[in-house]
This record gives sequence, C-alpha cells and structure tokens, in this order.
Amino acid sequence: MQQWARFAIIGAMLVTAYLLILAWQKDYGHTTSAPQQQNTAVVSRDVSADLPNSQNTASTDMPQANAAAPANTTAAPVSQHLITVQTDLYRLWITPKGGDIVRLELLAHDESKGSNQPFVMLESDNKRTYVAQSGLIGANGPDSSANGRPDFEVEKNSYTLNDAKTVTENGKTAKVLTVPMVYKTANGVEIVKTFTFKQGDYPIEVGYQVMNRSQQNWQGQFFGQIKRDDSVDPGKSSQGIFQLGTYLGGAWGTPDQHYNKLKFANFNDDKLNVQAKGGWVAVVQHYFVSAWIPGSLKLTQANGQPYTATLQSRRAGESMNIIGFTSPAITVPAGTKMEVNATFYSGPKVQSELKDLAVGLNQTVDYGWLWPIAKLLFLGLETFHKFLGNWGWSIILLTVVVKMILWPLSAKSYRSMAKMRVIAPEMQRMKEEFGEDRMRFSQEMMALYKREGVNPLSGCLPLFMQMPIFLALYWVLMESVELRHAPWLGWITDLSAMDPWFILPLIMGGTMFAQQMLNPQPADPMQAKVFRLMPIIFTVFMLFFPAGLVLYWIVNNSITILQQWFIAQSVKKQRETQAGT
Repeated sequence: MQQWARFAIIGAMLVTAYLLILAWQKDYGHTTSAPQQQNTAVVSRDVSADLPNSQNTASTDMPQANAAAPANTTAAPVSQHLITVQTDLYRLWITPKGGDIVRLELLAHDESKGSNQPFVMLESDNKRTYVAQSGLIGANGPDSSANGRPDFEVEKNSYTLNDAKTVTENGKTAKVLTVPMVYKTANGVEIVKTFTFKQGDYPIEVGYQVMNRSQQNWQGQFFGQIKRDDSVDPGKSSQGIFQLGTYLGGAWGTPDQHYNKLKFANFNDDKLNVQAKGGWVAVVQHYFVSAWIPGSLKLTQANGQPYTATLQSRRAGESMNIIGFTSPAITVPAGTKMEVNATFYSGPKVQSELKDLAVGLNQTVDYGWLWPIAKLLFLGLETFHKFLGNWGWSIILLTVVVKMILWPLSAKSYRSMAKMRVIAPEMQRMKEEFGEDRMRFSQEMMALYKREGVNPLSGCLPLFMQMPIFLALYWVLMESVELRHAPWLGWITDLSAMDPWFILPLIMGGTMFAQQMLNPQPADPMQAKVFRLMPIIFTVFMLFFPAGLVLYWIVNNSITILQQWFIAQSVKKQRETQAGT
C-alpha cells in the first residue's frame, strides 16, 4: 500500500509537468518572433484592393452584399495622405480611401519590457497585415464600386484631444473626439463616416450617416471586418527555449453562444455564417484583442434600434483571414436620412471593460478548462492589488489565503504522513522479521496502519489539491494583461516572464528538498532515488516558467514546511507521552 502511495505522488507530479508542457504548446507552432515595429505608419500594400463581386466573393476582401452593385459607378482619385489620430490611449492612422484603420499603437503598453516604443496592434507593411475595415456595400453602397472604394474628403489630416469637445454623460465629464469623413455622389447622396473617440476609453464608435437628397431610394448594407494574415503573434513572450503564449485566431459570440473559437485555418472549412442581435466577432492574441460589435440603426427621426447582423468568416487568397459582420439590407427613401453604427475595440483584454461591450467578449481572456478556479484566483489577486499596489505581494498574500483555506484538509494528511515517519522503524523491523513472506508482511503492515490511524494514500492529497490551483494560476499569469511586465522587487521586473537570474527556481528547489526531508522516506531504494531527484528535475523545469508562478510555489512550499514541522513535532510529543504512560 505504501508503494502505491509513492507511485501516486510521482504520477501526480508527472501529470502536472505534462499538463504544463501541453499548455506551452497549445495553439502554437515553431515560429520566429516578429521583428521590431516602426514608429511611423507605413502602408506598403493596398488594403482596399479586391472590391466586392456579387457573383464571386472567394477572392475578395469585401463581404458579399445582398444585392449587386451597379457597374457604372466611378471612384474618386485616391488620397495619398493618412489621417492621424492621437488620444490618451491610442495613436492610429486612417486611410481616406475607404476609411480603414491601417495602423494602431497602444500608448499605455510597451512593445517589450523597458522599451520606449508603444505596442503596435494594427499595421499594414512588409511584415504584417492586420487592419480594421468598414464600409457600405450593396446596390448603392460606395464600397461596392467596380473601380475601387470611395475616397473620402476630410477637414484635416491630424487630430488630437485638443480638438475634442467636453461632454457630460451620467454625471461624468470626458473629452469626446470626432473625426468626420465625407463622400458625395453625383446624384445628390451625401455619406458621412465618423470615428468617435472618448478620453480614457478604448472602444471606438464607427458610424455612417446617409443623407439621400436624390430622387431614388438608396439601398445598402453596413459591414465591419478585421483582416489579418498568418504572421506570428507579437504579443507572445519568448521564455528561453520555450514559447509561452495563448490562443491566436478568430472568435465570435452571440447572446445564445457566448464564446466560440475559430482558428484561422478553419475560416473556410468551418466558415462562420450566423445571424444574431447583440453578437460580436474578434481576432484574439496574447494579452490583446480586436473586435467588432454591431450597433444600432436609425432611420430619419426614429430612435436607434439594435440590428440583426450576419457574422461571417472567410479566407482571401492563401494567407489572409477575414472575420466580420454585415447589417441587414437598408433602404433610405428619397429625401430622408439614415444613421448606422458599430463599436470597434482594439486593445488589452481587460475583463471589466470587455464584459460591458458584449455578452461573452470578456471570455477572450481564456483561462482554459480551469476557468472557474482561475477567475477566483484573479479576483483575489485583483482585490489584494487594490490596497497593496504590487502584483508580487498580491501573489504572496493570495498563496497564504489559499493555504489557510486548505489548511484543515492538508493538516489531516500531514498528520498521517508524520505518523508514517514515526512508525518507519517499526515497519523496517517487520520487513526484516517476515522477510520474503509478503502476504504476512502486508497483513501486519495494514494492522499497524489501523492501530496507528495512518492512511498511506494521504500523502497524495496535498499535491492533488494543489494541481488545479497551480495550473489555473499559470493561465492567470499568462492571460491577464494586468500582470504583463508587472514588477515585484529587485531583479524581478516582470512576473509574467522567467526569472532572468534563475534565483527563484533555485530557492523553489531548496524548499522542495526541505519539504521532502519532512516526508517519510520510501523503503524501496529505487523509489528513494527517484524522490531524491524530483527537486532537481522540477528546479530545471521551473527555470523557464513565469517568475510569479515560481513565487507562488516557493511561498506554498514554505508554508507547507512550517505546517509539516509543527504537525511532526505535535505527533512526536504525543507519541512520547503515550510511550511514557
């Protein structure tokens, strides 16, 4: 029975190691890191190329409209100047041709630890194509033109918060910046595309106003989509010989199906084609997400109402992935106007912000199959961080709280292990006495266990209890953008990265060895050798893990050592008292 307990503990450790290796490899291949981003916007390819074709959309960037576009529409000359917009959170570039966002930098997030360069979310250059597109397609939609997308007129080519207006909503005052773009047709239809930015907020409202001054009804559809190639995820972190990261690909959700993944390779085979009111589509990467959330439609003086959008995905060419939405067909009678909008989000995966945008969008912070435990751990970390102001100390306090919660269960197990250590000499005597008579030895050993109140399998319980917590915390550290580049103290400047000096893994190995010395030693020589090697194996293994995870293990082991020592002393005194009487 004791041998089975040993094997169970070794098995639990190996299972933990195996699951963590799987976590490393999940959704990632062997790819190289993206080169350093540039400071200026460079558009080296025409992101508006391949206009929609109502007969064949297999190779087009634009979605297919419900009605064919007229063939005689002409497009205005293409402007060579990009529109720059800078807020407190963004620096982005919009092309007047079609009004697409072709580059977006996150000013609150560094490209890498210690870098003065902002993290580049969207871009279109010789390294990567990742852009946000929107427009009007259909019978009269300018983006359905056979000769190209519309070239909007703009008041100026640069906007900052100095151009914003102060707006008060729900008792809160904030600066709101609007960037209008105008397109006029020869028959009297005026289309105004507007980007609206709010100070302190990542969501961008993208809206169209169609003023139909012609003699004919105007018909079209609003679309929004994200186009990305197959390039690697610049948000993942390189950790020595391992590539640590999470899911890179498409995602979508509806009020009925909150969160669904769709890998780039499956954009055609498992093509998305779902109608929903209140849905969303996104491209997810490590720490960051870009998403379109369909908004509302207002005809003339009627109040805006949410519209039912069609969520879609497709591949364009050999390496371009497109996921987006289209609105229902819209008819604007002559002499009236229409307004339609959607929300575009491109930034960090902050759960508190994403959950208010659309149902299920916050689940792009993917904690895997242990998400219930991971969410509780993150909630605890977030709570402690509010008054500690440091994520490292928050991890330490969280570990202490978890150990206190598990103390009653682990105490019973450690007491049983301490008793096994005390009765180890008696077991050795029995083994020598009964020699090769294994059946008699097993009977006497079980009788001893029963007499002393010892459960040989109890040693597995603490490890089995820690496994899901350990794995869940791994995903919290790897998926929570709040801990990206978060320092602790001294040489630990990034808790989500490995210890650059390997000091924490060595300390962890020392605590694991000390803990092992408090456990009853295996009687079998081979098992004893394996157990002596475990601290060394796990020390090497943890060299490449996030420092925050190693810190958790150190604190957990340290508290366990104190708990085991205290219980061992209590059992020893109790044994001596019984022997004295």
